[in-house]
Amino acid sequence: MSESEPQIVKTETADDVIAVVRERRVRFIRLWFTDVVGQLKSFSINSSELLDAFEGGMGFDGSSITGFNSIEESDMIAMPDPSTFTILPWRPDDKPTARMFCDIKVPGGDPYEGDPRWILRRALKRASDLGFDAFNVGPELEFFYFRSARPESGIPEVLDEGGYFDLTALDAGSDVRRETVLALEQMGIHVEYTHHEVGPSQHEVDMRYKDALAMADDCMTYRITVKEYAMKYGWHATFMPKPLSNENGSGMHTHQSLAADGRNAFYDADDPYFLSPIAKAFIAGQLRHAREIAPLFAQWVNSYKRLVPGYEAPVYLAWSRRNRSALIRVPLYHPGKEGATRAELRCPDPACNPYLCFAAMLHAGLEGIEKGYELPEPMEQNLYHLSPEERQRRGIEQLPETLGEAIEVAADSELMLRILGEHTFNRFIEIKRAEWEDYRVQVTPWEIERFLPIL
Repeated sequence: MSESEPQIVKTETADDVIAVVRERRVRFIRLWFTDVVGQLKSFSINSSELLDAFEGGMGFDGSSITGFNSIEESDMIAMPDPSTFTILPWRPDDKPTARMFCDIKVPGGDPYEGDPRWILRRALKRASDLGFDAFNVGPELEFFYFRSARPESGIPEVLDEGGYFDLTALDAGSDVRRETVLALEQMGIHVEYTHHEVGPSQHEVDMRYKDALAMADDCMTYRITVKEYAMKYGWHATFMPKPLSNENGSGMHTHQSLAADGRNAFYDADDPYFLSPIAKAFIAGQLRHAREIAPLFAQWVNSYKRLVPGYEAPVYLAWSRRNRSALIRVPLYHPGKEGATRAELRCPDPACNPYLCFAAMLHAGLEGIEKGYELPEPMEQNLYHLSPEERQRRGIEQLPETLGEAIEVAADSELMLRILGEHTFNRFIEIKRAEWEDYRVQVTPWEIERFLPIL
């Protein structure tokens, strides 16, 4: 396939998909979905089974999927979404393979309450019931390229020592990054920016904003595409939040806005900050509930190694227009760009489950709108430079410092229960408590090096 003719496939209905499959002679279609923690799951069907898949879904055993039902209630049905059909560009052109995302059902056709895609759909339904047409998000997923997934020394081996926006021989990943962008565009994912990030061998590819459900699908596609093209070069790509101790971690800064009646509901021409009352209440909701929903935007033990002062990651629950140490940044308004008024949540990392992350962000913001939360004044100074006493005097809280703390805060949260539903809430808390306990009892190389000679 030539770079000048990406041949983007657009489908809306089952008939559209079947027509493309016949025209392109697609033999296999991969059905994609995620488990509760956001790991991509897939099984393939022969194209001859496509009609049956659209009519009744494809059954599978969910008992081995993390967070899904136990073995006595394990029957699941994957119902493909025809609007997500695309040809996978990393598969051979002479044997095209496609994929579709699926909604997970239980026998009888009801949505499976543990399906992350359905949890996000419920959040979007709440927004719709309040009069909002769309929850638009534009995430910026950062990642690292390393020479291998399991370095012999225990320290990942970087490919370059480049820095932010470097365009020199220092950026060893520019070619693979370019191939990745071309592949994403072939799958209908519009890329706005791509560049080397602050850390050595660290990169960022920014997708144009979309409605949250489509963007969550795109985030899953983005992550597997980045990894596939890294493998072509014999490298390993990782979205681990903090793989290098003394370098910046990888974030997923997420720009967000609500639309109502076809317009940006966050914009107000008469406000000093150009923020509508809806936008202010939405931001206030996210600030008030950030500690409760932390395990959904920072869900791994390693996530909290990134969320520390000094490495450009936000820790303190405040908002700002210029200050990137705040949890939420409101980019400066440019005349004529009313549609671009948005709030950037800077705490998520790219290893989250995007369906649950976006659902939590939306629910927290809608809490602020429904209950009329007041937005505090912006904090324009560097919050890292304030003493603990000064932050306390100003009423500035901070995110949990560990997954253990975060999961216990979440376990007591009525909002988290409503976001996830009882089934997923209980499974998620159980899974994350087990992860923290497994980590907590480990004896690390740092402890051996520090204490064994002297104690």
